[in-house]
Amino acid sequence: MTTYDDRASLTDLTTTADRIRRSVESVIEGKPEVVRLSLTVLLAEGHLLIEDVPGVGKTMLAKALARSIDCSVRRIQFTPDLLPSDITGVSIYDQQRRDFEFKPGAIFSQIVIGDEINRASPKTQSALLESMEERQVTIDGQSYELPSPFMVVATQNPVEMEGTYPLPEAQRDRFMARVSIGYPSPEAELRMLDVHGALSPLDDLQPVAHAHEVLKLVEAVRGVHVAEAVRRYAVELVAATRTHPDLRLGASPRATLHLLRAAKASAALDGREYALPDDVQALASAVLAHRLLPTAQAQLNRRTSEQVVHEIVQRTPVPSAAPPAAPLFGRQHPGARRP
Repeated sequence: MTTYDDRASLTDLTTTADRIRRSVESVIEGKPEVVRLSLTVLLAEGHLLIEDVPGVGKTMLAKALARSIDCSVRRIQFTPDLLPSDITGVSIYDQQRRDFEFKPGAIFSQIVIGDEINRASPKTQSALLESMEERQVTIDGQSYELPSPFMVVATQNPVEMEGTYPLPEAQRDRFMARVSIGYPSPEAELRMLDVHGALSPLDDLQPVAHAHEVLKLVEAVRGVHVAEAVRRYAVELVAATRTHPDLRLGASPRATLHLLRAAKASAALDGREYALPDDVQALASAVLAHRLLPTAQAQLNRRTSEQVVHEIVQRTPVPSAAPPAAPLFGRQHPGARRP
């Protein structure tokens, strides 16, 4: 059982998260919202899907986040000939011991970077399903726990589809959020030429936080309070995707859980001990859109899942929630103060 002394305080959380943010932003120019979402997913114990065109820094973002934390990092280049055992590991017979010995695969790391994940076959992609959801791997009937913290950061190109395999819905549903980096502004691109022109900024990037610090931050995020009205609001947003006429597949209950966890992490990053409807609203598109499947008619009308989520957010009544009066992070919250 985790006690207050074992957890990071809210001040510790914001201080450590700010160090990680500045470290990543030293590599990713002009994209503070993208860096913040990456941090939010990390502290919410989720996995991140970075989906964008080539050359905008998808892999650079994943590497910068991984190198900013002093923990084990493995990179997997997904290719058509990649096997499931390359990811999970394999049992090899040891003739001297006359027994099978398990050789861990690349998934046995705290941060796993999956580059161009949609270039591997569905059979290979499915090797990630158990590890992303249950944080363990089962080989030959034996289960092996993965290290903590554990996060998969995957990239894919949504434009060039030749030789790729679309991610199965079960796989997409396991990613807490999807982010698109987009092209930089002219000013940011000029700064990038100065910084990246001679050498890669990743070469000089040093860890600014330890794995055990991240674990404490995760525990602190778990302690963020979510009022019943905010929880109900999240449920209503997700439920609306299941009945929308432009969608043939809505968001799952797992999506509701991910939305709530992300909202708690976002509140903690803002220095708050309680989540607000604004936190849920701000994350709705990133958490929900990649799980939704538009109908054929909606696709003909060029309706995107992001547009549908935006419409649902606009139509769903927003509750007014006051800060909780319950003890949070080991002390009494000033219930008289309103957000």
